[in-house]
Amino acid sequence: MNEFGGKWTEAKIEILVEYASAYLTIMNKYANRFGWNLLYFDGFAGSGYITKGSDENKKVILGAAKRILELNIPRSFDEYYFVEKDTHNAQELKDSISTTTKKVYVVNEDCNTKIHSMGEFLKSTKGKNRRVLAYIDPCGMQLNWNSLKSLKESNVDAWILVPTGMGVNRLLKNDGRISEAWIERLETFLGMSQIDILNEFYNQTEVITLFGEERITTKKEKTIEKSAELYKNRLNELFKYVTKPYILKNSSNSTMFHFFMVSNNENAVKIANEIINKYNTWHNQVSNGQK
Repeated sequence: MNEFGGKWTEAKIEILVEYASAYLTIMNKYANRFGWNLLYFDGFAGSGYITKGSDENKKVILGAAKRILELNIPRSFDEYYFVEKDTHNAQELKDSISTTTKKVYVVNEDCNTKIHSMGEFLKSTKGKNRRVLAYIDPCGMQLNWNSLKSLKESNVDAWILVPTGMGVNRLLKNDGRISEAWIERLETFLGMSQIDILNEFYNQTEVITLFGEERITTKKEKTIEKSAELYKNRLNELFKYVTKPYILKNSSNSTMFHFFMVSNNENAVKIANEIINKYNTWHNQVSNGQK
């Protein structure tokens, strides 16, 4: 069973479910007319359940996979593809949905492999009639940029959780002395070279010391916000439209993630932005003690 990350994590699931309901309502008008097959893809599906609170006051809530499976009005998806790398969680999810009559696949594999495969399939003749709603919700920097590139120019609306504070900012050391392993992780995640990453997030100045001229590297301010803006711009290279983010913070009010929706359909992003605005208002009310 997956551990729960806080009240904003629950809001993230609600945002997804609300959008999925709107998506199915709209697609119900067109799917049969154009022969579209609707696929829901979850890249980090988990066990189906999430625990919240301490042992004394524990609460179990349904994860995104179970919530999406419950949507039936005005229609459901034609197929569901749940990817979960953890063997135990994948088996728990299989067991928890074993009684469903819907066409569901649970795959115990790495999400990047399956995103790439889906992207290639959607570009094939057989995949042209597919319309996909994807939910890519890693807990860290497991999503590779090259995987997302495979979805370029495809019929996918994708919600993507970006670990700006939880991931990118933690790897960007204040003095710029980033280990080779961390640089490789940043390069893979952002799809950028080491030089471009350092130029994006650091300033270098020449100073005169007793020992001559030295180059000093300093980290730029507001790195989390910069990484969110950078990733949004990178997404816009693959998709025509990207939403404003829903920002997830921890109990100390520190930013952990930015949650974006991308699409090649302008109306899809307009609907997503309306939902995000609603939950950002809720978020602010919670932060100000009004809820």
